Amino acid sequence: MIPAKFYKYVFAFIMSAFMAFFVSFVLTYINLGFVDGFVKIWLTAYLKAFMVAYPVIFFIAPLAAKIAQKICNK
Repeated sequence: MIPAKFYKYVFAFIMSAFMAFFVSFVLTYINLGFVDGFVKIWLTAYLKAFMVAYPVIFFIAPLAAKIAQKICNK
């Protein structure tokens, strides 16, 4: 198992992997439809999206959690 001190890195990795996977699929489909080579185009877009999503989630998740805590009732 991975030590707990790496939790924020693992969380950001997993979250960005899932988000980039689904968002890149939907946007590729919306923009192109199911064309020849769709999977290759989509996976290329996924890799690019993941490279952006990981650092964004890593830095934004703590801010988003603080904002959500202020908005929600305790």
